[in-house]
Amino acid sequence: MFTLEVAGKPIAVTNASEDEAREVFESDAFKEDLMTIESEGAPIWDGFATLNIRPATGEEVKDFEDAPTEDDGGEPAEEATPLIMFLVDIDEAEEDDGPALQH
Repeated sequence: MFTLEVAGKPIAVTNASEDEAREVFESDAFKEDLMTIESEGAPIWDGFATLNIRPATGEEVKDFEDAPTEDDGGEPAEEATPLIMFLVDIDEAEEDDGPALQH
């Protein structure tokens, strides 16, 4: 599992391989999402702070594994689509904000 940090703060963890995690976390679409999704009234990423991808800590892995999922009888992890879980509280989207990311 790998964690995305923004300016040294853990923001999201994924069960993807390192290559997949880099592909998702470094994609323009995900970066745009980070600039529109808010936590505590501010965007998660300002477009300038350093983004870092690193192996997840044991606590982050446990938080990920303990998180409730919509799919409780899913495929084995190695065959399943990688999931991303935010490690910060996400503000509720306003109705006019368009589609919200699932977390």
